[in-house]
Amino acid sequence: MRRRSLAVLAAVPLLFAAACGSGGSTTTATTGGSAAALQVSGAANAKPTVTFPAQVAEKSSYRVVTPGTAGIPAKEGDRVVVNFTVFTWDGKENKLAGSTYDDGGPQLITLDQKVPEVLRKGFAETKGGGRFLSVVGKDGLPKEEQAQIPAGQSQVFVVDVVGVPEGKAAHGTATDPGLKGVTVGNPAGEAAPTLSTKTKEKAPAGLVAKTVIKGAGPAVASGQSILVQYTGKIWGSDLEFDSSWTRGGEPIIFQIGTGKVIKGWDQGLVGVPVGSRVLLSIPPDLGYGKAGSGDKIKGTDTLVFLVDVVAAY
Repeated sequence: MRRRSLAVLAAVPLLFAAACGSGGSTTTATTGGSAAALQVSGAANAKPTVTFPAQVAEKSSYRVVTPGTAGIPAKEGDRVVVNFTVFTWDGKENKLAGSTYDDGGPQLITLDQKVPEVLRKGFAETKGGGRFLSVVGKDGLPKEEQAQIPAGQSQVFVVDVVGVPEGKAAHGTATDPGLKGVTVGNPAGEAAPTLSTKTKEKAPAGLVAKTVIKGAGPAVASGQSILVQYTGKIWGSDLEFDSSWTRGGEPIIFQIGTGKVIKGWDQGLVGVPVGSRVLLSIPPDLGYGKAGSGDKIKGTDTLVFLVDVVAAY
């Protein structure tokens, strides 16, 4: 259910290496350029176009293109939902990073020390709906890696801040006990909920979607990117095959209603109010089909998911 990760923002040296190894220019043009000289066009919620000056910027710099109006800027340690496009200084997209606009929607990152300082400065001055650009030069890399980078290989990040999500779990009113044979615990809050699917009850033949906690946010629309926490188990066995809670407790983000995830998620989560916790029972034909998935999910298994819809964009 994951797409390309914004780990690229925490692995900028890899972007330099990709540029050097894929025909990226080691230009002999004059240096001295900066973020101020770059021209960015296009709406803040669409893939940008960047016009590069003749002078190459070898030192790191940033510029807020549009400050944004929603919420407050992200601070150190916050999780941020963003779109981004990464360019090499010859005006081409970096092949390793590319653009989230070509990859199905925004991504979630954590603003920690792994994210280069020049990017963190841009985030600190840009609210939701805003755009900034950061030039990451050799000086933005660890000193031991700077000598390995040829001149003229600065990377340019154009970042659109979608929003800073609040919380990471469902917040709402308990409305439904769920399904017979399935036990759900921890009604709301930031702690991981419990889910038990060890039952002798017969699994439902079709898709079942029960909103066990109803959030107060707007209904999720097809085509939106949703931020969720989830646990997945197999009906009757209580076998957990996947969980965001046990993989660090951080939400994931993906587009809903457009075939990016299994059919049971697309059909069961569109229309759910943001802030809700949803219990999904998904038959094989709306899950991974007759082939199953990996070593844990057989083609005859009914899947049970407990999904917290944290935010939608």
